[in-house]
Amino acid sequence: MRLLCFFALCITTLFGQSLIAQEDNFSFPKAEEELAILANKVVNDSLLEDRLTAYEQFEKSLLATLEQPASFDYPFEAVQSVSIQQAPDSTFRIFTWQLFVDNDTYKYGGLIQKNDEEGTLYPLVDDSDNIESYDLEYETLGPEEWYGALYYNIFAFDSVETKYLLFGYDGFKFFHKRKVAEILSFDEEGAPVFGAPLFSKEIEGYPPSSKNRLYLEYDASIAVRLNYDEKLNIIIHDHLIQMRGQYKGQGMVNVPDGSYEGYYFEDGVWKYKEKIFDLVSEEPPREADKDTPAKEKLDIFGKRRRAKND
Repeated sequence: MRLLCFFALCITTLFGQSLIAQEDNFSFPKAEEELAILANKVVNDSLLEDRLTAYEQFEKSLLATLEQPASFDYPFEAVQSVSIQQAPDSTFRIFTWQLFVDNDTYKYGGLIQKNDEEGTLYPLVDDSDNIESYDLEYETLGPEEWYGALYYNIFAFDSVETKYLLFGYDGFKFFHKRKVAEILSFDEEGAPVFGAPLFSKEIEGYPPSSKNRLYLEYDASIAVRLNYDEKLNIIIHDHLIQMRGQYKGQGMVNVPDGSYEGYYFEDGVWKYKEKIFDLVSEEPPREADKDTPAKEKLDIFGKRRRAKND
């Protein structure tokens, strides 16, 4: 807790106190309006310098807003470009947002807000540049060494104690995107821990293995599924195969072959299932996300996309 308070104090000192916190007549709608404007600039401003400035101001303003009493109950629905995923048991919620730096660089911000008497906040620091691909599936990470992603779903399960599955999207590179499934738990001091060796894989002819998280890297022009299916009670994802990319300089890419694999929960771990036979597609999707009905026009967070005149 002392370390958390010191970290929050450093952020306040570095960026200065937010105008939100300075106002005597604080109101959540007014704070939400400011956050929505900043979040929109982070995503849509044409100048990188302005996007970076808005990114830093958004983090500072969000932190100050969530320090206000009763902030956990405020939904922030107007902040459209930020993902807010609340735990099914309402013990915490997690905010994540994305900054486009250049064609091959994305930066992610995040913050966990606990639903406790102190209103404990854990800022998340994107350290993905220092996490090698071959280590990603096996690393256990803290809030200051987080693998940045936009989380689009959360699911709770019991394995000795309650843990949570997080599903996220990483813009990664121009030609290659990623989706991630990882386990979130909390240590004895209440701090978040990302990753746990609960993804178990046993295939005949290979030694058994366990991973801390799953990730799919795939062709940027193709939609890929990685999510928890409540009807089937299983983590389901596309089976990917490698082929030559269609653009010059793209190299080899991973694409769906129309079949699915996944993980089912048993004996406290997620066990690999090589084939999910009742879900087969004749051809891989190209434009729309398979998890999103076209008529709904929802974004990756499940929010309705706003029309230009909304």
